Amino acid sequence: MAATPQNPAAATPRRKVSRHRGEGQWAAGHFTPLNGNEQFKKDDDGLNVRTRIETIYSKRGFDSIDPNDLRGRMRWWGLYTQRKPGIDGGKTAILEPEELDDKYFMLRVRIDGGRLTTGQLRVIGEISEEFGRGSADITDRQNIQLHWIRIEDVPAIWNRLEAVGLSTTEACGDTPRVIIGSPVAGIAEDEIIDGTWAVDEIHSRFIGSKEFSNLPRKFKTAISGSPLLDVAHEINDVAFVGVEHPEHGPGFDLWVGGGLSTNPKIGVRLGAWVPLDEVPDVWAGVIGIFRDYGYRRLRTRARLKFLVADWGPEKFRQILQDEYLKRALVDGPAPAAPVERWRDHVGVHRQRDGRFYVGFAPRVGRVDGATLTKIAELAEAHGSGRVRTTVEQKMIMLDVEQDQVDSLVAALESLDLTARPSSFRRGTMACTGIEYCKLAIVETKARGAALIDELERRIPDFDEPITINLNGCPNACARIQVADIGLKGQLVLDANGEQVEGYQVHLGGALGLEAGFGRKVRGLKVTSDELPDYVERVLKRFQAEREDGERFAAWTARASEEALS
Repeated sequence: MAATPQNPAAATPRRKVSRHRGEGQWAAGHFTPLNGNEQFKKDDDGLNVRTRIETIYSKRGFDSIDPNDLRGRMRWWGLYTQRKPGIDGGKTAILEPEELDDKYFMLRVRIDGGRLTTGQLRVIGEISEEFGRGSADITDRQNIQLHWIRIEDVPAIWNRLEAVGLSTTEACGDTPRVIIGSPVAGIAEDEIIDGTWAVDEIHSRFIGSKEFSNLPRKFKTAISGSPLLDVAHEINDVAFVGVEHPEHGPGFDLWVGGGLSTNPKIGVRLGAWVPLDEVPDVWAGVIGIFRDYGYRRLRTRARLKFLVADWGPEKFRQILQDEYLKRALVDGPAPAAPVERWRDHVGVHRQRDGRFYVGFAPRVGRVDGATLTKIAELAEAHGSGRVRTTVEQKMIMLDVEQDQVDSLVAALESLDLTARPSSFRRGTMACTGIEYCKLAIVETKARGAALIDELERRIPDFDEPITINLNGCPNACARIQVADIGLKGQLVLDANGEQVEGYQVHLGGALGLEAGFGRKVRGLKVTSDELPDYVERVLKRFQAEREDGERFAAWTARASEEALS
């Protein structure tokens, strides 16, 4: 049929009309899985894999594991396959998962609030020694990760952990991950409010429950009543930050939608004040919104931060109140800026009960099982039965009597766990890196430790707070975008035109005071071998050019590209 003014559609071929599938939001009625991850979660809840691990895989071995369990559901119980040794970073994005997989696992021990007894720490150390070749890393989310774990040993490890009140439940996967909290909750002299009850209540009510065991992606929580803002609340999916309401007293300011990775976003305030006893219900409302309205079509857009960015804080708060809480939230104040630049609690500090806590710094979070056991023994020998992990890959011993402090500090030094670290030792963090991680492109842990040594030797008088974060890939597990010097691992060309390990440099990121993301100088990349020279050069320029009291982040914002190169 020819096209005519009366029949213009005849000129256009007919197209098959299909129903728009949306973003996979359950609240919009889109329950059909739109990717492989959503399919395997619909086929079987990730929590159910534990039975198969205990009854089948641990008895028949690695090769018996179903692929959807191996690279999917086993994460619900803290298990990731680790990288096969000898595969260089150039092959990370080329090889298939089964080619990258080693037949060993990383096992993440969940430590909510960073709270451990010395007995629990000793058990982790013993498990590391017996089952994990002595491996142990303190993460920047207060967990401890072990490596070289065989599937045959996992049930025995779970039994040992659970006997002392620890677990790996939902330590990974599309779940509510560990609830990070102030490591000095309930003991710090300057604390606004103790959030410990809320951490425990959320854990007991919701962790391991199928109510929230199928989320669009991971969900990160932070709760702290410390005026130091010591849990990186700005980059969590939900955060409760201690504030003093002028009428209602101490409570929490509610933040949502923070996160880093390849699309970083600072969380936003909802302008709501939440009393301690309402924190678990408000938490359940926020995670409920994520479960029901979160985007499930594309994994790259499946974090809460994208929904918050699209809705805005006003709509998010309204949906939270109207559909989930069934009541209005109280308006409240923003948290005050922290008065201290360091937020890691390293050093010797008085507790509210007159005793002391002592924070100390392993190198880039890397310890080992034997050291963890020695830390437990050392704490007990100095009258302490409690230790804490921090979001800066550090540790703290609590409840030390004044006459024991000097002896403890000296004993820590003998283990290379200093309570009086240099700015470089104190401020350098690193992710797992290519040693174990299948996503990594470059080495990080050893590189970070070596960088500390070099900078201490080259700039011994540098005493400004400085954060140097090394990440093995673009995913920002080590928070590169919010570090003074953030180093994103990638392959770069050296002076001879050869492809080698190196880093893209981010400068001037921050949390707390003027939170924001680092500046990328066009073309600024350094090889791993050049890294100490580069950092030394830029820090010496900062020392030479800074104004009185000026922070590194502020200097980088005004410095020329030449000064930063």
